[in-house]
Amino acid sequence: MGTPRSQATTPSSTTTVLDLKGDVAALTAALMNIESVSGREKTLADAVEAALRLLPHLSITRNGDAIVARTELGLAERIILAGHLDTVPLPTATGSRGTVPSSWDGEVLYGRGATDMKGGVAVQLALAARLSAPSKDLTFIFYDHEEVAAAKSGLGRLVLENRELLNADFGILLEPTNGTVEGGCNGTIRFEATTRGLAAHSARAWMGENAIHAAAPILARLAAYEPATVNVDGLDYRESMNAVKIHGGTAGNVIPDGCVVEINYRFAPDKTPAQAQAHVRELLGGFELVCTDSSAGARPGLNAPAAASFVAAVGREPLPKYGWTDVARLSEMGIPAVNFGPGDALLAHSDNEHVHAEAIRECLAALTRWLS
Repeated sequence: MGTPRSQATTPSSTTTVLDLKGDVAALTAALMNIESVSGREKTLADAVEAALRLLPHLSITRNGDAIVARTELGLAERIILAGHLDTVPLPTATGSRGTVPSSWDGEVLYGRGATDMKGGVAVQLALAARLSAPSKDLTFIFYDHEEVAAAKSGLGRLVLENRELLNADFGILLEPTNGTVEGGCNGTIRFEATTRGLAAHSARAWMGENAIHAAAPILARLAAYEPATVNVDGLDYRESMNAVKIHGGTAGNVIPDGCVVEINYRFAPDKTPAQAQAHVRELLGGFELVCTDSSAGARPGLNAPAAASFVAAVGREPLPKYGWTDVARLSEMGIPAVNFGPGDALLAHSDNEHVHAEAIRECLAALTRWLS
């Protein structure tokens, strides 16, 4: 099944053999040991595909370096379990522990991808191997290019080219949440605010107009801005709006004739991107603004019939997801979705990235209870 791009690959003699039925923490380490920075996911995708093709209860489709594995039992509900294969670039600091290959310190696993999100991917693979007769039909999605521009997203490509494989009643994205269900996600929108001046020699500054100085009111409005906390379907989403980058000027002896302030607004999922854009334009009225990127948020997804039983299986009170995740892509398709995975999201991308083995095992146990 699948498109011409979805043909099976033939594992080479160097393809890593993954043990999907052993300790899920050891499986996490094995996944981390295959370097998979965005754009270089093929080796890991080959290993994942090879392992999944040994499971006769799954149908497998590969699209580029994205893989979809499905049970076809004809059950009343279908659940998506999704995770990305790629990581951000490896750290360069001497002595960093967030690199590849992974390393153990007792029961703590260090290395790039430990939290974001090889632990979650290991849980997906372990579930795929162990649940040959689940209580709900399952769709496992492993995809590339999540940590880069949205236009490159492997999940976005699957939505466009293999949409029929993604139909489901409920979705779980195994991003790190410390083992707590985090509903939906905030949306994000970015702007460039440009001020213009007149270049002059800095020794005769009165002959020019300083564009960097002209940006001061933008920064003042952002500094004084009081972000809202918005309750959406029972969860409180904290918003934020900040200048995240500023650049301007050409030389140390020239009055700058241009300055650009880059702004990021994280908005609650009660707003559309259009409403978020209007909000920013109202705050920064009078300035030259260009919207450079926007992604809608996702409502919590806890009203879905499957959500209550899943939350009960996890046994913890759900929280909101403040950052943007691919639950928004699922929500856009009409699939309610939540985030749930092992590890602390605050450690993601850090030089000290790590995860506790027991957190990975507990995540697997909770999902096994719910899906068995």
